[in-house]
Amino acid sequence: MLKKIIQTDLSKTTILIRLTVGAVFLSEGIQKFLFPAIRGAGRFEKIGLPSPEFLGSFVGAFEILCGILILIGLLTRLASIPTLIIMLVAFASTKSEVYVEKGFWELLHGSRTDWAMLLGSIFLLIKGGGKWSFDRNLIERWNTK
Repeated sequence: MLKKIIQTDLSKTTILIRLTVGAVFLSEGIQKFLFPAIRGAGRFEKIGLPSPEFLGSFVGAFEILCGILILIGLLTRLASIPTLIIMLVAFASTKSEVYVEKGFWELLHGSRTDWAMLLGSIFLLIKGGGKWSFDRNLIERWNTK
């Protein structure tokens, strides 16, 4: 089962998506702890999510953990699932209001990073870590045994 989860191809360019997605999620997770009033619990309370103190730390920890895993290419597909869920919740909880109040173009403008992270997470879920990843290294070791 683990072998199936970490399976990836020899794509050399996947690292660009991994570095982008991983760095953004790592950074955002750290900021939820450094600036909880504006990035963590305070933000979650403002948009009406339940248990904002718990959710701020919970989401921040997942963003840090998944960001690191994606950056190094370890369990890339598995780490992409929480990032995908985080982005879907972000869209549902914050972007629908922008659309209603300011329209389609403001929604697109204000959510460009969200779209990039959502599509990057989907890409990594489909493709895996690529050639320069711990996932690929593990697969090659298993194949030589």
